[in-house]
Amino acid sequence: MRNGILVGGNWIIDQVKIIDTFPEEEKLVTIFSECLSNGGSAYNILKDLVKLQADFPLSGLGLVGDDERGEYIINECEELEIDTTQLRKILSAYTSYTDVMTVKSSGKRTFFHQRGANALLDIDHFDFSISNAKMFHLGYLLLLDKLDILESDGLTRAARVLKRAKSFGFITSVDVVSEDSDRFSSLIPPALPYIDYLFVNEYEACMITGIATSIGGEPNRAYCQQAALKIIEMGVNRWVVVHFPSGAIAVSSTSQVIFQPSINIPEEMVVGAVGAGDAFAAGVLLGVHNEQSMEKSLKLGICAAASSLFASTSSDGILTYTECLFLDNKFGYRSGF
Repeated sequence: MRNGILVGGNWIIDQVKIIDTFPEEEKLVTIFSECLSNGGSAYNILKDLVKLQADFPLSGLGLVGDDERGEYIINECEELEIDTTQLRKILSAYTSYTDVMTVKSSGKRTFFHQRGANALLDIDHFDFSISNAKMFHLGYLLLLDKLDILESDGLTRAARVLKRAKSFGFITSVDVVSEDSDRFSSLIPPALPYIDYLFVNEYEACMITGIATSIGGEPNRAYCQQAALKIIEMGVNRWVVVHFPSGAIAVSSTSQVIFQPSINIPEEMVVGAVGAGDAFAAGVLLGVHNEQSMEKSLKLGICAAASSLFASTSSDGILTYTECLFLDNKFGYRSGF
């Protein structure tokens, strides 16, 4: 019996700074506070699952540099009892990091990213034969240079990794990064037939499908559903989950649709939104792994994301599974969804 989640992809140290406003060029802003924390899909999701008290084995896969940041990542994972067998140090690059500028009043974030060792992660670094995990999650597509290469047969190297994972019996899931480019339509579709669960926000869903998902800058539920259905038609095997600040929509390959509004956290309690998308994915993956319904899995994802808002870092605000599920009773849901 397979058990647990293997998470591969981006391992990043976030250097989070809380600022008063985001500046125009050549303007000055004030930094209220700063700290170091985990960042990147793999690192965030695994730490979030630990905080949620996932009751199954957790394993990490990826590359870090042979430097202080890399040592920090590996040591923390070992302290959290995350298996680091496939988390390797390399000499040819240093550990990836991101300067995260978070506006205190809004929680909006701007990222200055150094790709570092993540840019070298490639097919040969994935050994599915030594893992007995039930699920394999990969993130983020469009932020893994080697895996984002489109080859002559029309497959990306990420698609090959996911195809191989499925051949070993893994349930696969994927997250995408919101870059400002036209690469979505060429690099994401080749991987879709090898993905069981896909996580995207409204912008990413629009860029993959060409379907507008917002009206006047605000995500539109009906349009997001159309985009999710289109992505199912493009090849995703089980669920497409579209998330945005006011809620999330999940659409299944069997035409089930669930709408879930987000928790109405008071503005004065929101410290930062960095890592909220990964917290959401971690909550949903916990539900999926434990074979909970789409409705329950989506609710857990929304509640995990809400708890992440209580801290400026990606995972420090995450509550336990039980505590997260009390947030809807305490604060209710956002209206207008």
